[in-house]
Amino acid sequence: MDETETLPPPADDERDVDIYGEDGAVRSSYLARVGAAIADRDVLFLRSHVGKLHQSELGHVLEALQSEQRAALVELLGDEFDFAALTEVDEAVRLEIVDAMPNQQIAEAVQDLDSDDAVYILEDLDQEDRDEILAQLPFTERVRLRRSLGYPEETAGRRMQTEFVAVPPFWTVGQTIDYMRNNADLPESFSQIFVIDPMFRLLGAIDLDRILRAGRDSKIDEIMHETRHAIPATMDQEEAAQIFEQYDLLSAAVVDENERLVGVLTIENIVDVIQEEAEEDIMRLGGVGDEELSDSVLSTSRSRTPWLVVNLFTAFLSASIIGLFDGTIQQMVALAVLMPIVASMGGNAATQTMTVRALATRDMDIYNAGRIIRREASVGLINGMVFAVLIGMVAGFWFHNAELGGIIASAMIINMMAAALGGILIPLLLDKFGADPAISSAVFVTTVTDVVGFFSFLGLATWWFGLA
Repeated sequence: MDETETLPPPADDERDVDIYGEDGAVRSSYLARVGAAIADRDVLFLRSHVGKLHQSELGHVLEALQSEQRAALVELLGDEFDFAALTEVDEAVRLEIVDAMPNQQIAEAVQDLDSDDAVYILEDLDQEDRDEILAQLPFTERVRLRRSLGYPEETAGRRMQTEFVAVPPFWTVGQTIDYMRNNADLPESFSQIFVIDPMFRLLGAIDLDRILRAGRDSKIDEIMHETRHAIPATMDQEEAAQIFEQYDLLSAAVVDENERLVGVLTIENIVDVIQEEAEEDIMRLGGVGDEELSDSVLSTSRSRTPWLVVNLFTAFLSASIIGLFDGTIQQMVALAVLMPIVASMGGNAATQTMTVRALATRDMDIYNAGRIIRREASVGLINGMVFAVLIGMVAGFWFHNAELGGIIASAMIINMMAAALGGILIPLLLDKFGADPAISSAVFVTTVTDVVGFFSFLGLATWWFGLA
């Protein structure tokens, strides 16, 4: 059945609806049914077939709906609306939905969320609304959320969950198991139990499988292991993700400046961090900052303008190099046909070389930088020679001029070498001076390859043929 066709309404007991098409997007037929139910205020249908969705699925549905339909859907779902779905949508959609809700309703919903999800929603609100919502929460929860919100954005303290299990070192395994069985306020899922002293300083941790294999009379301090990978609350979330990757962690304690346990980071938190950082780097490489799909035309245009302006100036620089040789080009039109090839090959080679990923993952440091630079220069020389032979032969046969083929071959070698060195040295220099290589490397590297490519090709041609 074509996904654009109207599907018959499902039976009342049908709950598992396949909302996605083959392309991974929400089916238009499903959205049409949901839209019709919203228009008809069919609460029974919406609560049965939208309210039962997983939070990520509900997030996708919210993003796919029209703006006016989102607030209506949340209103009609009422208590059945899973507030955690707001962590699955982009910031503009989340703020649009939250702004349409009274603060009292938000406060009630936040109490049912994990602390990291609650912080994720509250951090984007105005300070006045945030304070009003926090004031309506129970004291303990209010203190925990305020502490998390007090840490800088994109740090472990903002990402952590404040729900965790901690016990003193003098307890036995039996006491710990009984405590977990009888305490209704424990996190829904956890893989470690942390060991703390009376001042809440972190002493160690115990994996749940170790607890299950130990005898009930075993002391906690005898079977715990030291926590070697405690994460400071002020650590950047990307650095925390690198620690998880390096040591294959499922969870890690988060501590404050006094080594007191304040929260826990889980692999679920880190997966979100990795995805966000990857998307952010890709967008920065394109010079579009932190755009969201739901951003307005004006805000999107404004975010893209700065790097387009920088690119405009670098384009003028490249054009000025060509202008130096306008007389040469007028006397040999073949140069105008061939010179974009040299610059284009250099640009692609530089993109392959760029070390943004190596810098981001700390694979490159003072000890291996020299070796990597030599390797990339060698690769640039080899590739330059290979493609110099190919383009030289093509250009020679095309224009029946072997000398022209030799000139473009020489320019290709020079530019491929420049591309290799520029692709590795420019990100290193930007990183050394505190600039983000992911944002600014592409513009400068492209400029280098264009300038070197045009200058070497046109300069060699001018010198060899005696043109002016």
